Amino acid sequence: MNQQYAERTAVRTSPEGARNATLGDLVEILQSQQERKLDVVAPASALNVHHGNLIIQGVEPVIQPDAVVSVDGTYRPTEVADEGLADKLRIPLAYLRRMRTEHVDLYDLNVNGWLEREPERRFLVRALRSDAAAPGGQPGAGVARAFLSDSYRLMDNFDLLLAALDGIKQSGHAAQVTECDLTDRRMYVRVESEEIAVQARELLRGYRSPYTGQTGDELPMVSAGFVIKNSEVGDGAFSITPRAVVQVCTNGLTMTEDVMRAVHLGGKQEEGVIQWSGATQSKVLELITAKTTDAVRTFLSRDYVEAKVRAIEEAAGRPVTNPTHTIEQVTKKLSITGPVKDRILSHFIRGGQTTAGGVMQAVTAAAQQLPNADAAYDLEALAVPALHAAAALA
Repeated sequence: MNQQYAERTAVRTSPEGARNATLGDLVEILQSQQERKLDVVAPASALNVHHGNLIIQGVEPVIQPDAVVSVDGTYRPTEVADEGLADKLRIPLAYLRRMRTEHVDLYDLNVNGWLEREPERRFLVRALRSDAAAPGGQPGAGVARAFLSDSYRLMDNFDLLLAALDGIKQSGHAAQVTECDLTDRRMYVRVESEEIAVQARELLRGYRSPYTGQTGDELPMVSAGFVIKNSEVGDGAFSITPRAVVQVCTNGLTMTEDVMRAVHLGGKQEEGVIQWSGATQSKVLELITAKTTDAVRTFLSRDYVEAKVRAIEEAAGRPVTNPTHTIEQVTKKLSITGPVKDRILSHFIRGGQTTAGGVMQAVTAAAQQLPNADAAYDLEALAVPALHAAAALA
């Protein structure tokens, strides 16, 4: 499918992230991360913070075939890691963020104080070692990606991606990865099969792509697809969610009610650096491959897409006579505020489809243009609920 419709540009958002990337771009980033990953289960007594950075002290080095890797060092917490610290130490997150921004010494005092209260309590720190050296030749500051429970089950993006791609291959379906996103929180891989497509004339009647001007009457097709999502840092389970793609504009409709997921929980991890056994890792990846194969066979089905489209069409034709009021009420119900709400109204007007279906299309069109991939995914997931909320007001 021609991705120019959404005017999307692949962007390297940071050394560790990307928006609208190709599969090759994603693999390159994940491989780089794999080489620098460090997962440590450590007691609170081995942890402290200084100038807002997490310090690990007293953990045994990792002995590798070609090197001995030091674990002790300084790690700069990401926003996600700060959320983990706030959650595990029961410090109000808004307060922790304010301390980091306005009074870092107070941040240090609070975090260290709570760590010292339970010195034997263990945590999992997911980190990335730095490639750069600090002055004096010592290792540079790494990145603390997450601060988690020691019972968190690791499920790395790179291994999971390879297993999922194997599952797609084993399904026998002709499907392709159309775009990928990677943030500090999650990985998203969108898969589509243009060979599995159904007509959706009622759904797209009167709709005009806000990107090219082509109408849904001219191209009334919806393709089957799904999105693979995973978080290495505790922000959501591995999941596969069906996603229909409107070909005239590449708007995506995620069907969250049919999601397949696997929660990252497990038994207590041993203290020290975590290194999975080959047998354990193989079992997990075999499960991911099997789940993906099942998902492909279910979601990349003409019957499945046809049933979903017809169900949506029942509500999509309801007229919207007062667009401003309807968008106001729908966005309020779904807790969509600020510039995103205004963008949805703009897309509704440009789309020209004055129905509840037009509201749904406006939400998905707005989601495509958000630079933050996490916000885009979350907004797209609200498209079908927005449809039903708009239909209820008709």
